[in-house]
Amino acid sequence: MSAYAIAHLQEAAPHAEVAEYIERITATFEPYGGRFLVHGAQHEVMEGAWPGHVVVIGFPSIARARAWWASAAYQEIAPLRARHIEGDIILVPGVPEGYDATLTGRAMREALPAR
Repeated sequence: MSAYAIAHLQEAAPHAEVAEYIERITATFEPYGGRFLVHGAQHEVMEGAWPGHVVVIGFPSIARARAWWASAAYQEIAPLRARHIEGDIILVPGVPEGYDATLTGRAMREALPAR
């Protein structure tokens, strides 16, 4: 089942260390089957507020995503970004093939207290 590293990064002034981070990051996740799904794209806010930037990296599994995050190669470059850009980063598993939200909604409805 696929998994994703999702980053919501705040605006930051250009910096040489951030450029180095961007130049080096692909080499850190490729050994784990990772690839950019969203990077450097302008997003449209449809509800609420979402200042900054969105980055999504796809992985073949949550185990591979975790292994990338913990890898020496990524941990070596992570400070290059963290020193200059604030943000939130999560790892999240995708839904399995054939996932049906209708069943999730039905289970949620059945768990509601009786009126």
